[in-house]
Amino acid sequence: MATLRKQYAVARPVYSEDSFAEDHEKIYRVRKTILDHVKEYLTCDSKRAKNAVLSLLPIIGWMRIYRVREWLLGDVVSGISTGLVAIMQGLAFSLLASLPPSYGLYTAFFPMLTYFFLGSSRHISVGSFPVLSLMVGAVVTRLVPENGPPANITGFEGLTPDQQRVLVASSVTFLMGIFQLAMGVLQVGFMVVYLSDTLVSGFTTAAAVHILVSQLKFVLGLTVPGISGPLSLIYTLEKIFVQITSTNICDLVMSIVIMVVVFIVKELNDRYKAKLPVPIPIEVITTIIACGVSYGFNFEKTYDVDVVGKMVSGYESPIAPNMEVFQESAVEAFPIAIVGFAVAFSVAKVYSIKHDYTIDGNQELIAFGVSNIFGASFRSFAASTALSRTAVQESSGGKTQIAGLISAMIAMIVTVALGFLLEPLPRSVLGALVIVNLKGMLMQFREILYLWRRDKPECVVWVGTCLGAILLGLDLGLVLGLGVELLTVVFRTQFPRCSVLANIPGTDLYKDRKDYLHILEPKGVKIFRIPSPIFFANIEFFRDKLVEAVGFNPLRVLRKRNKALRKIKKLLQKKDDAITERGVRDLVDQMTDEFCMNVEELDLPSDSKDLPFRLDWSAELPANINVPRVDLHSLVLDFSAVSFLDISALKGLKTTLKDFLRVDVDVYVVSCDAYVLEKLRSCTFFDDEIVTSMFYLTLHDAMLHVLEKHKGKSRGAVLADTKL
Repeated sequence: MATLRKQYAVARPVYSEDSFAEDHEKIYRVRKTILDHVKEYLTCDSKRAKNAVLSLLPIIGWMRIYRVREWLLGDVVSGISTGLVAIMQGLAFSLLASLPPSYGLYTAFFPMLTYFFLGSSRHISVGSFPVLSLMVGAVVTRLVPENGPPANITGFEGLTPDQQRVLVASSVTFLMGIFQLAMGVLQVGFMVVYLSDTLVSGFTTAAAVHILVSQLKFVLGLTVPGISGPLSLIYTLEKIFVQITSTNICDLVMSIVIMVVVFIVKELNDRYKAKLPVPIPIEVITTIIACGVSYGFNFEKTYDVDVVGKMVSGYESPIAPNMEVFQESAVEAFPIAIVGFAVAFSVAKVYSIKHDYTIDGNQELIAFGVSNIFGASFRSFAASTALSRTAVQESSGGKTQIAGLISAMIAMIVTVALGFLLEPLPRSVLGALVIVNLKGMLMQFREILYLWRRDKPECVVWVGTCLGAILLGLDLGLVLGLGVELLTVVFRTQFPRCSVLANIPGTDLYKDRKDYLHILEPKGVKIFRIPSPIFFANIEFFRDKLVEAVGFNPLRVLRKRNKALRKIKKLLQKKDDAITERGVRDLVDQMTDEFCMNVEELDLPSDSKDLPFRLDWSAELPANINVPRVDLHSLVLDFSAVSFLDISALKGLKTTLKDFLRVDVDVYVVSCDAYVLEKLRSCTFFDDEIVTSMFYLTLHDAMLHVLEKHKGKSRGAVLADTKL
């Protein structure tokens, strides 16, 4: 049964831009100058001061509405659960950063202390993130290789290799924090929009592959030096397979058992998360059991298992970053800062939407910048957030960052009092925990088929970013991914899908004529639509597509007409008797090509005023006059999707419109954006040939005008009867 639809009928005049301006007075707004904006920005009053404080310290906002009875218990439970996960992940991810495991606990503690006050997200868990840890580890490995002398840096004198690595990691993190803080102060948080979900997905998948390969040496119990730079993944795999026969069976068995158990329990957590009050902390349970078994059976000596070893008890005094490390790592620190912020902001945005509160990208940059600077001063490495850890904090009842503060306290307790209990923990267990937590990122490979079917350019971005990051390294891979992404944007705008529109009979709707069976296309009228901005890179494409749509090149037609007209005039000058239109055929037979015309003269409008008869180019012409026939009398350009024009495109558009007008084709521009129209006026686009009366408010307005002007010539009775 057909659905009854509401109908509407509007009676109004047919409006061009000129007639609409006559009937409706427009308000001309005075736009602020740059100086006005600067004055407004620097003006301070009590209200702005209060808003600035609330923006800089978001804790004030949510503390004022904190519901102690309803939220405190959930925050405490969530904080303890998240703290246990953060400890395990901190220990495991420190291996990715090529640092002793105890420094992973520092990252779970110090950055959270400042984010508690400055962060605008109430749910993310601040701490180590595997991708950032790996990117920091690449710098650490480059400056302090496991085999070979360290880089020639003055600050390394008198330090052990581990201390040198900690200095490099903390200095890189400090510089990363400076970049983030600077971007936050300069209000450039919008930069994260250039990292699309597709790019981030491909990048994190490549990072997961790097992490997987980097942990194989721990799982297999092999001694493989860290390698950084392009093709490092290939070289690492080569060294692993060369030593594969030296695999430590005890490490391998433990790793496999732990990965299977943790994987199964995590799947159960996901399946029954609605029924479980708190996810089962399987990482903590397996770590405790592994520590006990390793200590009881003395795995370190009996099976030659590499263990965590001496844990730093308590906290060391702050250190200053090394300026030489700044110089060596500035190129790597900037992408680390961008990736850290992009990941944290995307996760924070998900939970802010879910719990109906707003987050500020610039404030998040400031919060993470200060947190990383503060943490780096106490030897922690790059901090962001991990989706799995944040999911634990939110799903276990966390409402505010009090849960995050409690999780930091848990990490502090382990660092100060319980760290020695983790000394017999096999490093292969940490490697296994890292690998099993990669499931979510590695499963993103499934997106390739989805993207290929839905959006091939997006698929190219994903594959290009992923392959680039895998083969060239994460820093160069990110740059390559950004390049590919920008190229796809350029490709989409430079080669848009132009179309010829036609009317849906009985309506004021116009659709692509290729998409519908029953459409109305009046004879002698073409409606052309370009669905993108017009700028220097696509103006030639626009002109080519327009010529293809109308079926002739107006400039070529104009030149042939002018050549024929010049020949006729030259012959008329040689004849003394009166010439009639019928006599033109006899004259043409006598024409020769003994004369030539200047190309510039050929491009001028045809002037037939001096002829003693009316020359109709659409009528049948003598055989010797080879001028293409133009059956088009009206061309309508739909500019509803044209958001801007640059100067180069404006010149090209003006030339194109004049070419059509000079071959007697009326041109109409419809649905032109007010900003674009204003720019056309300011750039002296209009002259004696191109006038403002060519511009119409809507496509239907222009079509009704065309049909009225060419009544009887166009097949448009149904269209003409359509009410506005």
